[in-house]
Amino acid sequence: QVQLVESGGGLVQAGGSLRLSCAASDRTFRSYHMGWFRQAPGKEREFVAAISWNAAVTYYTHSVKGRFTISRDNAENTLYLQMNSLKPEDTAVYYCAARSGDLLGYSRVDAYTYWGQGTRVTVSS
Repeated sequence: QVQLVESGGGLVQAGGSLRLSCAASDRTFRSYHMGWFRQAPGKEREFVAAISWNAAVTYYTHSVKGRFTISRDNAENTLYLQMNSLKPEDTAVYYCAARSGDLLGYSRVDAYTYWGQGTRVTVSS
């Protein structure tokens, strides 16, 4: 089974940028659809963005459209989330996740099989 490790989180001021990375343990990465989710304190984990195995299709939750960009490098077994114009409400632990099959239900937590341990993003006002 693939293992996922996120990195790139940290403390940033509102309006700033961060790029999150999710490194996969092996080449099976390139066969998986991938997603980014986040969980703020006291809240449920929520969908942020998803990308198909070949990067042909991407999806975003409404609140991050135009500010965040999901991408992947299958040669490097790595998933990215470029986050610009960050807001305090983006503060959360960010998780990457992998799934096989199709992308139906791409925004559902239970549609993904493998998860990383998360990386914390804090946006100060």
